[in-house]
Amino acid sequence: MRLVFFGWLWPLLFFWLAAPVVAHEIRPAVVTVTFEQGQYRIEISTNMEAALAGVSPRHKDTSESPQAKLYDELRQLPPAALRARIEAFQKKFLDGIQIEFDGERVTPALDTVEVPEAGDLRVARLSVVKLSGAIPSGAKVFRWRYAAEFGDNVVRLRAGPDGKLEAVWLKEGEKSEPYVLGMGLKPRTRAEIAWQYTALGFTHILPYGLDHILFVLGLFLLSVHWRPLLIQVTSFTVAHSITLGLSIYGVFSLPPTIVEPLIAASIVYVAVENILTSTLHAWRPFVVFGFGLLHGLGFAGVLHEVGLPRSEFLTGLITFNVGVELGQLAVITLAFLLVGYWGKDRPWYRARVIVPSSGAIALTGAYWTVERVFL
Repeated sequence: MRLVFFGWLWPLLFFWLAAPVVAHEIRPAVVTVTFEQGQYRIEISTNMEAALAGVSPRHKDTSESPQAKLYDELRQLPPAALRARIEAFQKKFLDGIQIEFDGERVTPALDTVEVPEAGDLRVARLSVVKLSGAIPSGAKVFRWRYAAEFGDNVVRLRAGPDGKLEAVWLKEGEKSEPYVLGMGLKPRTRAEIAWQYTALGFTHILPYGLDHILFVLGLFLLSVHWRPLLIQVTSFTVAHSITLGLSIYGVFSLPPTIVEPLIAASIVYVAVENILTSTLHAWRPFVVFGFGLLHGLGFAGVLHEVGLPRSEFLTGLITFNVGVELGQLAVITLAFLLVGYWGKDRPWYRARVIVPSSGAIALTGAYWTVERVFL
């Protein structure tokens, strides 16, 4: 009886997992710092409605917050009205930003606030807050901290107009490493970089890569036996590694408006094929390979946002990919322990687990496809 219960409960999990993707996901702020001619300039691209509403960064989706209603009201404001609210919030916002030169805190000036039109209310609006100030005479070291209450942030530092960006992901109010003006960040060890990018790749799958999770589950559902699963996962891994590398090196890329709907469509295809067949046909690994190329472009998006260290570019790229693979293996392992181990050899497994689960995945992917194309 317990096995039958899990068989019918399994499809419902997909709808629960899918909900955050189509709601108001809270992404880290992207902070770009430039030093030039005795001045520092800072641009912060962030979801200001979340900060204004006091949505806790513990909530990865604004709908989970007790302040969700206020957030939704702010989300609907026209640019001028939201800009006025941000300017009234100026003191608290600047108090949450810590800028240091040689250990001494300085206070920046708020130059401008750029607020786009509200647009699709289901997609977070990113405003750009621009700050600036004078670099203290003789200062050599810069450090940055973004208040934990505002969420995570990716700080990108540039030494001049033609300088390359150095990016670091900071979490929970963490202060950046010392940045030596004209030289760059204090070098991190290869092990530190490897750990950071492995963790970034893993979390891009679990818990945040919900569309990638559903695709991997679609591969798992065709058969829990090792041979067909290994063939598919290997094909997928090789493919997304290729496009991830090509995109990061600037050889090839596609805009998210094309990649994201196609990723959603790939979920639909794999799930529908699971319903129509119970065997691994010769064409399936090639189709999975093609979809893997698309998913690699999706993975590249987060690395373009965060950036890779110049000194250990290849290390960051490889370990991010390792993290992605570990995340995918974790998804397969959890799925196997939840339903595969208990029911794989049972006569009812296909009818009560594979078909309804694949149907739920297909419906979710179809919804995302329509949403990403037309909404």
